[in-house]
Amino acid sequence: MSNLRVQALHIHPVKSVAGTAPDEVAVEPWGLAEDRRWALIDPEGTVMTQRRHPRMALAAARPVGGGRIAVTAPGMAELFVEVPEPGPLEPVVLFGKKVETVVAAGAAADWFSAYLGVPVRLVHMDDPAVRRPVDPDYALPGETVSLADGYPLLTATLASLDALNSLIAQGDHPEEGPLPMNRFRPNVVVSGAEAWAEDDWLRIGIGDAVFRGVRECGRCVVTTTDQSTAERGKEPLKTLARHRRIGRSLAFGRLLVPVRLGRLRVGDEVRVLA
Repeated sequence: MSNLRVQALHIHPVKSVAGTAPDEVAVEPWGLAEDRRWALIDPEGTVMTQRRHPRMALAAARPVGGGRIAVTAPGMAELFVEVPEPGPLEPVVLFGKKVETVVAAGAAADWFSAYLGVPVRLVHMDDPAVRRPVDPDYALPGETVSLADGYPLLTATLASLDALNSLIAQGDHPEEGPLPMNRFRPNVVVSGAEAWAEDDWLRIGIGDAVFRGVRECGRCVVTTTDQSTAERGKEPLKTLARHRRIGRSLAFGRLLVPVRLGRLRVGDEVRVLA
């Protein structure tokens, strides 16, 4: 385990939209800085994801300082979006639960609506410290999360991806592999581990930060979406269902909650503490 290193870091400023791969990033209590603080909502106020709108994969967002983001998409001019001024809170629905957000300026709604071809609005989580708790079945008191699916961070190992791709090559849809890591949208990619080693990580240290390993990450249809074309296939869900069913989850990667803050850097040693 002494050779474990951070191979890549990823943040996704807008939920379900492509993000960036910084060389270093700060750890906040609710996740990596700038990660999933924004989301698109439909006219009913439900958060939109690639589950129903795979073309979201082709749009991208990057932080440009002060919480601002720049967004791009095929056929669209780049748009810079300011953090909304404090104002009325907009309750949105994320996986059946209400979360309070602030609506971004109308230009962002117009831009994303034009790109996706459906009416949408862009919202921002103004205060992750109070807006959304981690799943109480797994959380410790006071733990919160941004607009990520449920937990502050997701980690995965290169060895697990290699093992999964080997299984896909032996399965019913070998033509769909090998899959890249971006299908799984992790925050921290680790090299030097054995395949599936992350399943057992109860506590890890990276740099001066420490994380609690909460549970496996159950995967959904987003993983079948080619992030460069928005086309859907069968993998990896077919192979995960055959080889990686843990309880009710088709598992790939491990969900983390920070217990000590710090900064993460590509190349940092990853220490398995428990």
